[in-house]
Amino acid sequence: MPVARAHVPPVAPEICGDLMQPIYAVGDIHGQNTMLEDTLALIEKDGGTNAAIVFLGDYVDRGPDSRAVVETLAQGMQAGRNWVCLKGNHDRMFEWYLETPPRHDPYMLVGMHWFSPKIGGAQTLAAYGITEIEGRRLFELGGEILAKVPPHHAAFLRGLQLCHHIEGLFFVHAGIRPGVPLGQQSETDMLWIREVFHTDTRDHGALVVHGHTPVDHATHYGNRINLDSGAGYGRPISAAVFENGQVWQLTPQGRQPLPQAAAGST
Repeated sequence: MPVARAHVPPVAPEICGDLMQPIYAVGDIHGQNTMLEDTLALIEKDGGTNAAIVFLGDYVDRGPDSRAVVETLAQGMQAGRNWVCLKGNHDRMFEWYLETPPRHDPYMLVGMHWFSPKIGGAQTLAAYGITEIEGRRLFELGGEILAKVPPHHAAFLRGLQLCHHIEGLFFVHAGIRPGVPLGQQSETDMLWIREVFHTDTRDHGALVVHGHTPVDHATHYGNRINLDSGAGYGRPISAAVFENGQVWQLTPQGRQPLPQAAAGST
């Protein structure tokens, strides 16, 4: 069966505008709404209330308040904030459990599912008031999920983009498959890919800005930047700012150089 390729949407003018203006990217959030609010405050201090922000996905699971994270982002989008929200693999898991019947992600390892402790879906459902999972039939649980997840949260999840391409920058949750044109990447690769992308040293035609794979701190690898600094495990959310062809990590002390590592390293 041929691999379905995702259409890369055109560059949104409200995000691009003058490329001399700063563009911010925020790594994986994983239910950490207090950290998200702190990160948004840092961005507003640096770039103002209309700062252009690309969120790299994985808003839910593991952390204590996925519901609040989704509400924060959904409200911002509804208010017309200058934001692009990308889809992460955890967000798709949640989205697929809002279908009738609920759908399991076939890319997961055999024996794993959204409620596995390593994945963290149980923490997401707890934030929506669903605490009894074990021993229930999936169709029954699916009905409760549909009843307790607000419709505008479901709409937010279904409306998430897979990627965002600005001249010289390609924002995506997990990464890309090297050698495949950016406009022909598959949804599964953009949500799940790891090693074959991380170890590739080639120029991908744009600097790829991604999350998905936790690292000790946000890192610039030459042909890619990883902003997943482990919020799903209680470590801080990372944010970067791109301006005039340069990139910095945004910290409480202001803009700081991003740690560097060799292309192809992990």
